[in-house]
Amino acid sequence: MKRWRRALLMALMLVLAYLALAGAWAWMVFHEARAMTPVATGAPLSTRQSTILLRVEDPTFFEHAGLSIAPGQGVATISSALARDLFLGDSRLDGAGGLLQRFYRGVFDCCKRIDLGRDVMSLVLDARMSKQEQLARYVATVYMGTHEGRQVKGLEGAARSYLGKPLAATSEEEFVRLVAMIKAPNAYHPVRDPGALAQRSARIQSLLAGRCAPKGWFDTEFADCGR
Repeated sequence: MKRWRRALLMALMLVLAYLALAGAWAWMVFHEARAMTPVATGAPLSTRQSTILLRVEDPTFFEHAGLSIAPGQGVATISSALARDLFLGDSRLDGAGGLLQRFYRGVFDCCKRIDLGRDVMSLVLDARMSKQEQLARYVATVYMGTHEGRQVKGLEGAARSYLGKPLAATSEEEFVRLVAMIKAPNAYHPVRDPGALAQRSARIQSLLAGRCAPKGWFDTEFADCGR
């Protein structure tokens, strides 16, 4: 029994050391990583569009510190999605920071379902980047599937690719369809599976109208909204 307790304590200490190092590393390389990723100067959303996006993707965005367990949130916040792209994306850091980046990227690729490193990085990002910049970056860079053989990034790019118009010219119904894609843009694809996208969009419309609510943290499909 004592041997198991020592082993458990050692494992816990290793996990805490791993997370502490992840946080210290993210804090140290934040400015370098930020400079190597695209910067959006402002979120091109109306007040209503922002309300819709956050209600679906991150309902407590302006209240949480990078992580959230709000109903309908799921495991990823806007902050954690940005942390993944900022710290573990395509940028290549130099020196010791680059070595740790490759290590953390490998751990995340291997074990993303249980790795808490990105969660710590989310806390760091939220502490060092304003909510306004986070939202602007997310709107400009969120992955929106593939279309005609190329990746579509950002809500503006999605509006032009799938709707043939700028984001500012979309109707509320059209904007809801774009937001509905974010969860799984190649599954809820307006060209390859418009039926699945229409069903998810209808559930979101019910959510926005107050006719239903998420059943819990993991209910990002809004199951009751389909009834």
